[in-house]
Amino acid sequence: MNLLLAVTINPLLALALVGVAVFYMLPFASAVASEKIGARIPLKSFDHDPGATTAVICSPDGGTTKRAWDLGALGLEAFGVEVRPTVIGGGGGGVVKVEIVAADDAAMSTHLTVVKDSGTVAADALNDVVFLEALASEVRQLSEELGYALRYVAARITCGHAGDEANVLYVGLNPRFSYSGLTATSIT
Repeated sequence: MNLLLAVTINPLLALALVGVAVFYMLPFASAVASEKIGARIPLKSFDHDPGATTAVICSPDGGTTKRAWDLGALGLEAFGVEVRPTVIGGGGGGVVKVEIVAADDAAMSTHLTVVKDSGTVAADALNDVVFLEALASEVRQLSEELGYALRYVAARITCGHAGDEANVLYVGLNPRFSYSGLTATSIT
């Protein structure tokens, strides 16, 4: 039967057909896993326990284990870091400076270069947050100007008290390739 003829003869049939069409266009919850954010935006949270009042690359153990990201491997357009104090020591404690640094190697020891600097901050409350970001093009430009092979980036954090600690979130923007598990649950 011709659809136009069916609609003309039976308006209820027309409403039913429209209802079925709308039903199939509605989004529904699904047990199938989806990865719109996790496959496109790399996010990684780290504990930072510097054990010093000097500038320390993001580390859970006073700088022995350094948390760096490989810009080349991830193909990021930008790198961001958010630092939030979690333990604040005596007077003058908390996060007092955040930097984004780059180096030639994952150990962050060869040609360590400051890319961005927050300047002096007073993140001395648990709800305080310091955010800083740098473009991959800025890292490349510094690398070319200085004759280095800067590829790895990290947060370098200065705390006001040796007992201070912070949560550090690394954020990437527009990786070259999206893939499952780029950001994933990590329980250690």
